Amino acid sequence: MEKQKTDNKISDKEILKGKQKVKAIKEKKNKNNDEQLKQEINSLNEKVLRLTAEMQNMRKRHDEEKAKMCKYDGEEIIKKILPIVDNFERAIKLDDNNLEDELSKFLSGFKMIYGNLLDVLQLSEVKEIEALKKPFDPILMEAVLTDHEDGIEPGIVLDVMQKGYVYKDKAIRVAMVKVSE
Repeated sequence: MEKQKTDNKISDKEILKGKQKVKAIKEKKNKNNDEQLKQEINSLNEKVLRLTAEMQNMRKRHDEEKAKMCKYDGEEIIKKILPIVDNFERAIKLDDNNLEDELSKFLSGFKMIYGNLLDVLQLSEVKEIEALKKPFDPILMEAVLTDHEDGIEPGIVLDVMQKGYVYKDKAIRVAMVKVSE
């Protein structure tokens, strides 16, 4: 009987050791699970940060595109008006010194309309590109002719064939010019 009690005591000790081992394994497993969960949380947090940054960038690009569209909103209509301005200028050049003839009276009305058009363009922030006697600028001008003139250094605009215009800060029509060589 005593032997059986000793066996039971050993069994109790073994059971106690086994319980401790199981507890240690569970704690280790919980630690590993905690570390895995922390890694998963960190990974998800990084994804959220990246997506948030991407959304902010998209919103910023969208706002910039919208602002640009609003800024140059009237560009197309202004481009269509510029040839009309050119035609008015050609008609006005036909005027002679005789102010009593029918052509001069007719052209005086043209001059008023032309002045009104220029005022509207100026209010719309459209400016003529100043090119005559200035150095050639390939961004704002297109050289259609070259010529040599004594006393004028190369690269200077000699004549403006067609006026160029800037709308706000953007060239909407380059000036067609004759440049010295």
